[in-house]
Amino acid sequence: MKWLYPILAYRPFLWLLLVVNIAGTIYGYIWYRYQLAETPPIFLPFVPDSPTASLFFVFVLLAFLCRRHFPLLEALALVTLVKYGVWAVVMNILVWKVTGTLDVIGWMLMISHGAMAVEGMLYAPFYRFRWPHLAIAAVWTLHNDIIDYVFGMMPRYSVLEKYTAAIGYFTFWLSIVSIAIGYLLCVRKNRFVLPLN
Repeated sequence: MKWLYPILAYRPFLWLLLVVNIAGTIYGYIWYRYQLAETPPIFLPFVPDSPTASLFFVFVLLAFLCRRHFPLLEALALVTLVKYGVWAVVMNILVWKVTGTLDVIGWMLMISHGAMAVEGMLYAPFYRFRWPHLAIAAVWTLHNDIIDYVFGMMPRYSVLEKYTAAIGYFTFWLSIVSIAIGYLLCVRKNRFVLPLN
């Protein structure tokens, strides 16, 4: 695994990853455009889950390219990339199971969101966040679950509507696991730490 870290810190690779994440973030906000058009303004920051997660990571990458750290954004990026990356993969597998088919967009969402979760964790040795940053990321993430499943602002998968309660329960525990991953990879003592080049 050690061979991978110089590649992750290689500036041309960081630029490539930045471009890919900017493109994915823009596409994500476009994907949510119909739901955002019907969303009450107070809930707007909490509806486009995945593109906001990748937007956090865009700012983390920009900081890395400037040889700087934004610990709060690093915490938000890691927790939300893992959470929404895994969530979208599971939801699309569930769509496949319920309908017996998955279209090209569904496969693209599975691959891209799986990559989100992976990239968030791969960069964990470079992050510099601590308990207070993780606590804020935890509040953001759990508050987002309340907005989604108490106020009905969750991403729309019409074929999964009858499973909303179970999905909400799964999503809550996925949030807890994602926060725990943030602790294990970045906050606990004796963790693996790498410098930026």
